[in-house]
Amino acid sequence: MFEKVLEEVEQQCRKERVPMLGPDKAKLLAGCVEKAKPSLIVECGTAIGYSGLWILRVLKSLGSGRLITVEINPDSAQRARENFKNAGVADLVDSRIGDASEILKTIQEPVDFLFLDNNKDGYYACFKAIESQLTNPATLVADNVGRADQMAEYLEHVRSNYESETHWFERRRPPRRPGGDGEGNRGPRRRDGMEVSIYRR
Repeated sequence: MFEKVLEEVEQQCRKERVPMLGPDKAKLLAGCVEKAKPSLIVECGTAIGYSGLWILRVLKSLGSGRLITVEINPDSAQRARENFKNAGVADLVDSRIGDASEILKTIQEPVDFLFLDNNKDGYYACFKAIESQLTNPATLVADNVGRADQMAEYLEHVRSNYESETHWFERRRPPRRPGGDGEGNRGPRRRDGMEVSIYRR
């Protein structure tokens, strides 16, 4: 059932152009979760639950850990909740609605994994909102770092202060018109990436 729901959510994201990691970046995220074996993950930017499902599959396999995921769009958050329920992992996730930089200030538990995939210019604000609750060490993963200008403050901070590595991915843009670029392709490639950092006090 889980794999069926994950496949359906991926198809919905592609059809509706809902932002999602895609399988390659999702595998990197899942690998980071498996390595960290976190007790509590906080995700900023649920959308309809694609990345959350990848995270929750690992937590279920590990037999421990919970996810708090935050989404500003109530309709998307509700769809994500339904997807988590249908996949049989609703008991592992706390889905919250609102501005992540404000919601994170209300979390009073130790957080050992932070995943940033919301508005890019809000990454640093989200990090600062939860920093006091981060464990030592904690894993930080940020998506879309190919748009570095939009999250410059966050990237400068983690790259200057912590062990941090950028993982690059080649992606194709969706076609602008039927037939893509006229040669059967989906359009020009663009480079995007994820930043994986180990926070330490």
